[in-house]
Amino acid sequence: MTTKKWQCSVCKYIHAGDEPPEKCPVCGVDKSKFVPFEDDSAADTPPVEPAAEKNTTDTAGGISLEDKNRWEVYWEKAVELSLKHHIHPISVHLPNGVIPVAVILFVLAWLSGSEMLAKAGFINLVFILLSLPLVGLTGFVEWQRKYKQAQTPLFKMKIAAASLTAVCCLISFIWYLVNPEILGSSQAWLFVLINLLMLAAAGVAGHMGGKLVFKE
Repeated sequence: MTTKKWQCSVCKYIHAGDEPPEKCPVCGVDKSKFVPFEDDSAADTPPVEPAAEKNTTDTAGGISLEDKNRWEVYWEKAVELSLKHHIHPISVHLPNGVIPVAVILFVLAWLSGSEMLAKAGFINLVFILLSLPLVGLTGFVEWQRKYKQAQTPLFKMKIAAASLTAVCCLISFIWYLVNPEILGSSQAWLFVLINLLMLAAAGVAGHMGGKLVFKE
C-alpha cells in the first residue's frame, strides 16, 4: 500500500502518513496548512495572471501610470530573482560571519586596552551595519512570498532575534562614534554586553533559519 504524503504549504516540509500532522515539526503551522503532495506536481507558485490593461495617459502625483507599472515590473522581477537564487540565505552569511569577529575584537580591546583592536572591531561593525538593510529586505520578501507571512512561534522568534541584532548593532555603532574611548571607560562592560547580546541574537536567528532550510 502506498503511503500518503502531505506537504506543508508554508515551509514545504513533507510528511508521510494517512493524515497530516497536527502541527508542522519545522515551522509550527497547524494541519490545515498541509496539502496532498504529488511527486510530479508542477511548481510551488501559481501561474502569473496577465496584467489588465491600464490607461497610461493618466497620472497620479505627477508620475504616469506607465512609469508606475514599469517600476512594479522591475520590483516583481527583483523579488522573483531573489527567491529563485536564495539571496536572503546568501546575504545572511556576511553579518553572521563578521559579528563574531567584531565581538572578539571588542572583548580583546577591553581586556588589553588596545586602541587598534577597538578600531578594528568598529570597522567590522560598519560592515555589519551596511549589510543589514539587504538582509532585512530579502528576509521580509522571503517571509511574505515564500512563507505566506506565517505567524508561528518559529517565525516570530526569528524576526525578533533579527530585529534585536540590528538594534544592538546600531546602538554599538552610534555609541562608539560618540565616544571612541568607550572600551577604556567604566561603561565598557555594558558596551561589550550589548555586543555579546548582538552575537547571541544573530545565532538564534541563524538557528531558526537553519530549521527552515534543512527541515529539522
